[in-house]
Amino acid sequence: MLRKIFSLMVVAVAVSCPFVSNAQFRYGPMIGGDMSNLKFKQDLINIDKTFGPSAGIVAEMMFPGIGFGVDFGLYYEQRGAKLDLGSREMWASQGYGNERSYLHYAVIPFHLRYKYTRMNGFEDTLAPFAFVGPSIGILVAHSKLDCMKYPFGELGMDFGLGLELKHNWQVSASYTMGLTYAIKDKTLTNFSARNSSWNVRVAYLF
Repeated sequence: MLRKIFSLMVVAVAVSCPFVSNAQFRYGPMIGGDMSNLKFKQDLINIDKTFGPSAGIVAEMMFPGIGFGVDFGLYYEQRGAKLDLGSREMWASQGYGNERSYLHYAVIPFHLRYKYTRMNGFEDTLAPFAFVGPSIGILVAHSKLDCMKYPFGELGMDFGLGLELKHNWQVSASYTMGLTYAIKDKTLTNFSARNSSWNVRVAYLF
């Protein structure tokens, strides 16, 4: 899976190189939020979704005439879920109850993007776009759950739709599917989870 994603990124960069000199590059601040969950391999405990904020810088490079481009950025995002560890004796005996698992990430996305702009000038008021691509989440902090262990980061795949308003504002909604595990129990062999989140973001591009 990782090799396929990397190969797609290399192909995308190679294909775009002849157009870079004419590309329209913009960047700006972003703010948003996500409704996240942890998908465990085994159904041992109740898990509740949680809301977390996100904020940072995003950029867009579009190639005139073809509607395609790329977007990337660097932003903070809080993910995780509520874990009812107290419902199982092995964790309840250690003093755990209904615990909030906070996962704080520095996220680096890289997406292929398509924006529909052939609307006889109306695209300056409103233009739809879609994007897909991987994102790397570097774990910078997490809640203190000593029964769990955490990797350095995770890899996700993003799928999203959005609208560009008045040429500068962009509103998007996306789903991030975790491809690698984000949290894992220290004792059980196969009790690990991947992140899963729905995201809404607003960006202003200069």
